[in-house]
Amino acid sequence: MTSTTSFDVLTLTDEARNVVLDALAGEEGHGALALWVEVTGTMGLGYSYDLYFADLSDAPEGAAVGNDGDVTIVIPRASVERLRGSRLEFASDGGGGLVLVNPNHPSAEELNPGVPAEILAMGIDGELARRAVQVLENDVNPSIASHGGRADLVAMDEAQRIAYIKMSGGCQGCSMSRLTLSQGIETALRGAIPELDDVRDVTDHASGINPFYSETH
Repeated sequence: MTSTTSFDVLTLTDEARNVVLDALAGEEGHGALALWVEVTGTMGLGYSYDLYFADLSDAPEGAAVGNDGDVTIVIPRASVERLRGSRLEFASDGGGGLVLVNPNHPSAEELNPGVPAEILAMGIDGELARRAVQVLENDVNPSIASHGGRADLVAMDEAQRIAYIKMSGGCQGCSMSRLTLSQGIETALRGAIPELDDVRDVTDHASGINPFYSETH
């Protein structure tokens, strides 16, 4: 069962509400549609999002449903607490677009879903971790910086000798990222740290940038 609230989860500025209403008016059957907003993953140190119009009647069990002026908003259950207190604004600079201002930040586990929590808790202060960070900073990142890419060690299993790498910038979502990892990053790490058994990419490559809006904190 969905819930109708005064909507403290997400609010819209007047400019953003007008943009949404104008876009909604151009949709077929717009009277039955709502603005759906959900967290789809992480991007950098924040969340990534999807904003779209869909039938209000399709709102799933546990979704938060509310109104901001004439805009009906649906937020699926998994995104409610991640978006609570957010505000959708319209930025006129840079060509204009919707900007989602979110006071909430992903946890370490959300930012690195492919890393066991107990390994994350160990930090990157061990001997192998320090050596891996040095290789990334001195050898890897200067070579991939030309296309805005970066690779960071987010965790190291010192016992199993497994390095967990996360890419960002131009490497996140790039179709060549797997090649970058296997022929570039992994080769560099294994060459400098021969006792390393595995290098795992835990980047959320599926997250992208919606041209309709951007995100800030």
